[in-house]
Amino acid sequence: MVRKTKEEAEKTRKEIIESARKVFHRCGVSRSTLEKIATEAGVTRGAIYWHFQDKAELFFAMREDVFTPMVERTDSFLLSEAYDNPLDAIEASLKEFFRVLEDCTVVREVFDIMISRCEYVDEFASVQEEVGRPARDFLEKIERIYKRAADKGMLREGLDPIDMARDTWAFTSGMLHLLLGCQMDSGLDQQIPQMITTHMALRRRVNPATK
Repeated sequence: MVRKTKEEAEKTRKEIIESARKVFHRCGVSRSTLEKIATEAGVTRGAIYWHFQDKAELFFAMREDVFTPMVERTDSFLLSEAYDNPLDAIEASLKEFFRVLEDCTVVREVFDIMISRCEYVDEFASVQEEVGRPARDFLEKIERIYKRAADKGMLREGLDPIDMARDTWAFTSGMLHLLLGCQMDSGLDQQIPQMITTHMALRRRVNPATK
């Protein structure tokens, strides 16, 4: 009986998170009330408060539900030892990130909420720094990888690894904003893999024999 109760509680928690995502995406975070989320989930406000302290905590739970597996997936490429050239790891990670965005509506909606449908004011003013943590973590990771590429002589001569990491970080952020702002049938998602390949090619050391 206790196990069943725990399973039911976890099921309710997941349903609340899913309902919050739908309401946040439909109404925007600032216009989303716990009443609306409770109605969407078919539960009472009390049920929401049983699992979450407030709307901000529910917002973070929604984010972590998507971000944690996404980071694990992209890190499996980014931090892999399987690539002789560290730049290949960055390229594979970026392509996987945008592939998941294209294939998974839930992931795409959560990123859209984070970027376009949340005003970081009032109760959310204090959470903006935490919201940006995954992006900062990504920058730190690719800085290390670009440095490793430079140490191995695989970064194009004259390029600073820190500058290149920041440039790739800005490129990724720009592509994300552009993709979320486009219609699903715009065709941009089909162009992104080649755009990533071109972006990374400009950073690769050119073998004199291939010039």
